[in-house]
Amino acid sequence: MNDKKDVLDSGPFFHGTKAEMKIGDLLEAQHFSNYQDKKSNYIYFTATLDAAKWGAELATSKSKERIYIVEPLGDFENDPNLTDKRFPGNPTRSYRSKSPLKIIAELGSWERHTDEAINQMVTSLNMLREQGKAVIDD
Repeated sequence: MNDKKDVLDSGPFFHGTKAEMKIGDLLEAQHFSNYQDKKSNYIYFTATLDAAKWGAELATSKSKERIYIVEPLGDFENDPNLTDKRFPGNPTRSYRSKSPLKIIAELGSWERHTDEAINQMVTSLNMLREQGKAVIDD
């Protein structure tokens, strides 16, 4: 985990999801994951809009895609599912925390990835699941 003197990233931070939340609400660990049928030990977030878009677009719910601007309320670490495992050095600026994230605002509009790109990503993720490789280190 990071130390207040050694901040990993200063943000701004985003959380892409299909959950409907309000400004001031807290996103917390130990809720059902957007991507797996289990409770997550962490809450995940990013400092890039592109990664937040993927979070919203790939969440399994049929609800509206949303991107929230969030403030981490505690320590956080690089997301080991992406950092160095798939993207050396964390270019997606993806993080996770056991502490809550406070919703500061919701992005009113943003440009989605193309349907073709989303479908390609879904196909790739489904192939990884079938191969038993879509495991989230949580």
